Amino acid sequence: MVGTRVSIEQTKPSPWYKVLYIQVIIAIVVGVLLGHYYPETGEAMKPLGDGFIRLIKMMIAPVIFCTIVHGIASVSDLSKVGRVGLKALLYFEVASTLALVIGLVVARTLEPGAGFNINPAEMAASALNETARYAQAAHDDSIIAHLLAVIPNAFLGAFVQGDLLQVLFVSILSGVAAANLGEAGQKITHAIDTAGQLFFRIIGIVVKVAPIGAFGAMAFTIGKYGLESLKNLGFLVALFYLTSFLFVTVVLGLVARLSGFSIFKFIAYIKDELLIVVGTSSSETVLPQMMRKMEKLGASKSVVGLVIPTGYSFNLDGTNIYMTLSILFLAQATNTPLTLGHELMIIGVAMLTSKGASGVTGAGFVTLAATLAVIPDIPIQALAVLLGIDKFMSECRALTNLVGNGVATIVVSRWEGELDRDKLNAELNGQPLPAPA
Repeated sequence: MVGTRVSIEQTKPSPWYKVLYIQVIIAIVVGVLLGHYYPETGEAMKPLGDGFIRLIKMMIAPVIFCTIVHGIASVSDLSKVGRVGLKALLYFEVASTLALVIGLVVARTLEPGAGFNINPAEMAASALNETARYAQAAHDDSIIAHLLAVIPNAFLGAFVQGDLLQVLFVSILSGVAAANLGEAGQKITHAIDTAGQLFFRIIGIVVKVAPIGAFGAMAFTIGKYGLESLKNLGFLVALFYLTSFLFVTVVLGLVARLSGFSIFKFIAYIKDELLIVVGTSSSETVLPQMMRKMEKLGASKSVVGLVIPTGYSFNLDGTNIYMTLSILFLAQATNTPLTLGHELMIIGVAMLTSKGASGVTGAGFVTLAATLAVIPDIPIQALAVLLGIDKFMSECRALTNLVGNGVATIVVSRWEGELDRDKLNAELNGQPLPAPA
């Protein structure tokens, strides 16, 4: 009887006001209202959003390190690590290329920039100075420099800087080394796994203040940029959201269906994380929670530990749609004709420049400027026209990237034969696991 009473109490749903995603929705609405009616007060809320993002980001590097090292060191066959990595990269490249092509096709078909007749020379000096800063950052971020930047100056430097690619590099090396240390390696692996549980517990505490962070970030965004900034460029923003929605529901929906699950049930399953992303405009704020949820869905821990962190640098579907859509928008707005060769070159360069963009400040503009550099006919000063709406577009980029990485994890787990379909169906349908035979 006691066991039955405990079971019933544990399954009793929480009051609506204690549900995280409802708290986040309320916080976002209140933030929008505050920023719209009291802009100065809204801007003053910026530290709340920044503080929450910093709380999460301080945990990302140790969580990734512990997860990847434990995942690799626990695999007796190290060739499996390379196999999973290759399958993940193959999936990433196919999905990313599709996203780039879809963004380009939509822009060519609907021509969102036609008739704008932008003259970059007439833009405000402040906007041009801001654009020049992003252009310089793109110029400094050459391919060689990008590759060398993956190697940290010191082992702990990767954790101090918080560079995701450097943390991945150090984690993979450490995992392979621990796997080859025999009994000593097993002790190290156990200690790292225990440390990982500690970091995840800290994440669980931090996530409880997500509504405060979402409120602060949204109040600042609306207070600083205002809803009016969407008027002139509303069609581009709406088109980007619509294109991303179609990519998620059609392209990723088809991939999900072939893998045995519904994309809509998957989106409902990660609704808490999606709402936090809406409030903070960053998918990194939910990386640890996504890793845990993918494991609960039946993906193996080793696959999750490799695919999710790698996807944050190599599987940026939303960013890719944004890049080709924005470049063609600027070409049309400045009346710059593009040939098929130009468009193919844009896709090829964007496939390179988008990699690792999640770890770059102002990643959307930096990668966009770097890709624009291959088409000198488009004046790079035209980027200034996107400054006012980039904040609103960054939310959609982050949401699409997050869903794409979650789907990729399940797909790669299925390819490896390490997807527990019973757990997947039970979690997505909100049902208990079937009793073992």
